[in-house]
Amino acid sequence: MKAIRIHKFGGPEVLQLEKIDPPRPSPGEVLLKIQAAGVNPIDAKIREGQFPLIGQSQLPIILGRDVCGAIEAINGSAANLAAGDMIFALLDWHLGGYAQYALVAASLCSKRPPTLDVEHAAAVPLAALTAWQGIFTHGKLKAGQTVLIHGGSGGVGHFAIQLAKHFGAHVIATASKANITFVSSLGAHTVIDYQKSNFEEIGKEVDVVFDLVGGETQKRSWTVLKPGGILVSTLGKPDEKTANSLGVRCAGFMAEPNREQLDNIAALIATGKVVVTVSKIFELKQAGEAHRALGNDHPRGKLSLSV
Repeated sequence: MKAIRIHKFGGPEVLQLEKIDPPRPSPGEVLLKIQAAGVNPIDAKIREGQFPLIGQSQLPIILGRDVCGAIEAINGSAANLAAGDMIFALLDWHLGGYAQYALVAASLCSKRPPTLDVEHAAAVPLAALTAWQGIFTHGKLKAGQTVLIHGGSGGVGHFAIQLAKHFGAHVIATASKANITFVSSLGAHTVIDYQKSNFEEIGKEVDVVFDLVGGETQKRSWTVLKPGGILVSTLGKPDEKTANSLGVRCAGFMAEPNREQLDNIAALIATGKVVVTVSKIFELKQAGEAHRALGNDHPRGKLSLSV
């Protein structure tokens, strides 16, 4: 099969299109014939050697964590799944989606929303599960509460806005001037141009801050939280001493595969309550170009690879 692998860490040029043997499913696994794969910032971090769970000794590896395709074979029995089913899934860390085939635990396979083509479906799992787990699992966001989402136009942010709005939260989001209209169209009640305004002066008494930016933006976010509020970040756990001194909470996390949550997201997509934005689609052999676009263009929503 064809696959994009890295043999060393570095820039987009280390992404190599190669021919390797397809994997064989172990009991409880599905062999998926991939039709599209999502491109995520974590892929770039792994490629650069900036991800602590993957070191030089584990190379070469195939990048890519979220995929959409047809089930080629199932090793063993799998409830509600059959060969030919179109599914999408978030892969475990040791599996790669930039390839023609991948292995997926049968327990993690969700049916593709029928309203989406494969490139849009492949853009969903990692970003949407990160959004769901950030604001609901860790943030415990409830209807009537206020959430501030930093980076509202990106892959995770554009899902987080829609999910929070759907479940009855008041949504404040930050974005660049070029993305104000886009973020507003997703349902944010207030959109702050972070290049023009200080979000601390607009977003106050917030229950949950969902930080997808880090750095100074994260440090400045403590002041907008109400007592007992929480700062949730995908970029490492915020400083717990600071949280305790201010009477608030904090959490850092990485998204984990979860079929039930992905099924819930799929249902919202199928009924039009959540839309998926893919700003550009690349061919598998253009994975390097996709990574350059990811780093340089700050795309709206997601990028996908057509396999």
